[in-house]
Amino acid sequence: MRKVWGAALLSVFGLLLCVPTQSVTAQETEEGFVQLFDGQTLWGWSKKGGPATYRVEDGCIVGERQPGADNTFLCTDKEFGNFILKLDCKVEVPGNSGVQFRSHSRPEGDKERVFGYQCEIDPSEKNDTCRIYDEGRRGFQYDRTWLDNTPDVNAEGFKAAQQAYKAGEWNAIEIQCMGPSIRTWINGVPVVNMFDYLDMSGFIALQVHAGEQGKILWKNIRIKDFGTSEWHPFFVEGKDGMKLVAARAVLPECWSFQEKDGEGIYLRGHHTAEEPRDGLIVSDGYYDDFAARVTYKVFGGNSALYFRAGEVPTPWLLKGYQNEIAGNGAEAGIWHTAGDKTPGRGWLGRDDKLVDQIRKNPENGWNTVCTCACGPHITTFLNDFRIVDIQDPEGEVTGKLGLQLHGSSEVEMWFKNFEVLPITPEMRRLIER
Repeated sequence: MRKVWGAALLSVFGLLLCVPTQSVTAQETEEGFVQLFDGQTLWGWSKKGGPATYRVEDGCIVGERQPGADNTFLCTDKEFGNFILKLDCKVEVPGNSGVQFRSHSRPEGDKERVFGYQCEIDPSEKNDTCRIYDEGRRGFQYDRTWLDNTPDVNAEGFKAAQQAYKAGEWNAIEIQCMGPSIRTWINGVPVVNMFDYLDMSGFIALQVHAGEQGKILWKNIRIKDFGTSEWHPFFVEGKDGMKLVAARAVLPECWSFQEKDGEGIYLRGHHTAEEPRDGLIVSDGYYDDFAARVTYKVFGGNSALYFRAGEVPTPWLLKGYQNEIAGNGAEAGIWHTAGDKTPGRGWLGRDDKLVDQIRKNPENGWNTVCTCACGPHITTFLNDFRIVDIQDPEGEVTGKLGLQLHGSSEVEMWFKNFEVLPITPEMRRLIER
């Protein structure tokens, strides 16, 4: 029996020696992580875009540019929403690259054009590695290349991240998505800490960028999956048409669901100058950390997407933050309004120049404003572009969401797609780690 067991152990030991190194690395012991790459094949991955090549070599995925190649992507067949993704990469022959996440593809000629979030891999002297670019969508618009503003809000931290990158060597990249929060790390050093609300799920992809040359290696690709966050609407369609859920109307006579050809169903808010009180849609629940958005048209007057607001005995009823809806350059600015005995703080941030470039008039389309808030970090958006990004430790930490028709003024507003995406305490702990 001893001889049989000894032979068996030798046999097992021999098999282990034949397994690629990646399959027995410490990464497999990380709790909750699963491998996206088996170290031997490209099973579970598909190529999209240009003609760059991908192959497996020595337990690594090797991506190599071909002459005349467009951007090329090796994409996971599975989609992911909230996750922590870890991988090691090395730029062996200099050339731009990146890791796509929460991404998608669309037909473009005879190819598939990949678009979505990209964690940059930049071996150049500029070294923007781990910054977030919006591939095939919002990059290089309105004098903005990047979705994040890391060098502006954390210059010292960004310099440390640049110094952490090791040119020509293996580098550890980490990407975390939790609802609207996106964070990145390079070799354990934090880089990006931003909000964006456009995509909550999609595939992961490894990019070989168009250019004169490029050879990139990836290994130890593993992910911890936390499911996908979902938007919860305040307007829903029932048997008797559209109705409010988890919210109530203040001055109900000011509100009505209507339908118009080419516009679909919307909530009309109409307010006269003779009425001193605000007309409001107020959420039943309180929201601490969240993303909230609404699509609208302004025909006259002033409005807002309230957040972290408290009810007070005043004609305007709500006190707290407003994501401004005004039909002018103040759109998506953050205004803090007063209560019955407490002063408001006025404007906390706005970007009139950018707003004037991207805001739509009622004749040429709908606008969307969004607020993302987690702890003191608050970001607002207009039509998918960041307008205000602040840290506000003095502000309210919880409150109601609401839509406003400003009192003592003529207001005509149309609203649709009013919804919220909660950030749970578990998500916040990861966002703030």
